[in-house]
Amino acid sequence: MSVKGEIKEGAGYIKEEINEHGKSAESQRKAQEGRDLRNEGRVEDGKAPKTTKPGTGHPEK
Repeated sequence: MSVKGEIKEGAGYIKEEINEHGKSAESQRKAQEGRDLRNEGRVEDGKAPKTTKPGTGHPEK
């Protein structure tokens, strides 16, 4: 696991969680940006990216 990948995953998680429940298009866009950053970090660490829509609460497969 790389430190850089862990930081990206953590930062993406926070950005996604902060914005996932917003109803505006801007909030949804920021939540998706967080998900993309999170997945980038996961891929760097050899994990599978999350594929569910942000905020759905689906467990990781």
